[in-house]
Formats: sequence, structure tokens, C-alpha cells
Amino acid sequence: MPKVDRRILKTQEALKKAVLELMSEKNFDDITIQDLSDRANVSRGTIYLHYMDKYDLLDKLIETHIDELREMCKSAADLNFIEGSLIWTKYFDQNYTFFSMMLTSKGAPYFRNRFLDFLVEEFQDEVDVTQGKNLGLNKDVIVRFVASAYVGVVEYWFMNDRPFPHQVLAEELGTLLERNCN
Repeated sequence: MPKVDRRILKTQEALKKAVLELMSEKNFDDITIQDLSDRANVSRGTIYLHYMDKYDLLDKLIETHIDELREMCKSAADLNFIEGSLIWTKYFDQNYTFFSMMLTSKGAPYFRNRFLDFLVEEFQDEVDVTQGKNLGLNKDVIVRFVASAYVGVVEYWFMNDRPFPHQVLAEELGTLLERNCN
């Protein structure tokens, strides 16, 4: 594995932190490269060495988290819905600043769509329409329903400043997934 320059990582982390801080202050569309440069204490040229523009920076930040969630799904494949949800809700809690900004900010509506698409993809194999209460129902509708509900509950949790611990959120979500996917 090639050695990564610590200065590059430090600069990228500073820029990711800066974009989140700025999004807490103003709409993403109103954030300029100069704002990012000033906040991260790097030159505009340095930003363009790492990212094409502010959208590329945000996209890379989002992809990092989606990829992490995807890896968690793979490692939790044999767990039940509550245990699997606990892994996710712990990650949400540990990355509170990112997820709260992405799910409650007017500046990042496309994160919600990316998160929803990711959940639709992940829940495809979880929904069973061959037997039980879902027999005969349209799988795409059920998957979209479950994924949309999941995003909605997670949004609620962040918008209300985590009204209960992530373990409770996991138990509730896991129970609801169990009821709706089988």
C-alpha cells in the first residue's frame, strides 16, 4: 500500500471540517471557494489540487461515509435487524456532526437522496415477497417504503438532537425492519 503524505490528509480533513462548519452557517450554494480557503487556512490553489470544486469536495465527503456504511453492511450480513441497526446507529452517533448537517441542512438535499438510494440497494435482499404478510406485494414498493421510513426516522433523530440513545434507535429501527421485511 502506498504511503500517504500526512500533509495531504491534514489538508483534506481541514477542508472537510470547513465545509461542515460553513454549512452550519449558510446554505451550501452560498459557500464560496474563498470561504473554504479562509476557514481551512489553505490557499484556493491547494483546494483545486485536491478537488475540482466545492461539489467535488462534498461528494467525496459523502462517498466516504456511504462507503463506510456499505462496509458495515457486509460485515453485519449475518446479524439480525436490531444488531445490524446498532452498528449503524453507533456510526451515526459517532459522526453526529456530519449526519446532522447532511440530514437537517437545506444545503445538502442530494445527500438525503444518496442515502435513500443506498438504503434501497441494501434492503433489496432483505425484503421477502414470496411468503408471509408481503406475499404478492410489489417488492420495489416495499423496499422503497422501508428505506424511506428508515431515512425519515434517522432524520427525526438528528433534527430533535438525539432525543434518546443510539441503542434505543437501533432497537426501534431493527424491530420495525423485522416487521416490514419478512
